[in-house]
Amino acid sequence: MYDEEALISVEGGELTLSFSLTNEEANNEVLLVRLDLLDEHMYLSYVRMVAQKQRMERYYNSRANICYFKVGDLVLRKVTQSTREVNAGMLGPTWKGPYLVSVIIGKGSYELEN
Repeated sequence: MYDEEALISVEGGELTLSFSLTNEEANNEVLLVRLDLLDEHMYLSYVRMVAQKQRMERYYNSRANICYFKVGDLVLRKVTQSTREVNAGMLGPTWKGPYLVSVIIGKGSYELEN
């Protein structure tokens, strides 16, 4: 500041209670113990993460209506933004088809033909 005298706070030079009571040897021992338990802590975190993913999967699967098709079934295909006609607008069709399931590729994926 202009025309002001610089002041040093009184607390700047004093040691705090937590700093004055620290013991370097005890601190190093605690750090070594925590380092030894690091692998166990990481493993427990991994177990909690896997359990949380399983809970989320169970929740999703309980609410999902999964339906499997066989070869020869007639199905409708959902019209997405990329497959929509240019001037369809908001009132354009949301489903296209019917298509015939020709090959089952994998879980939930099919090859369709007109």
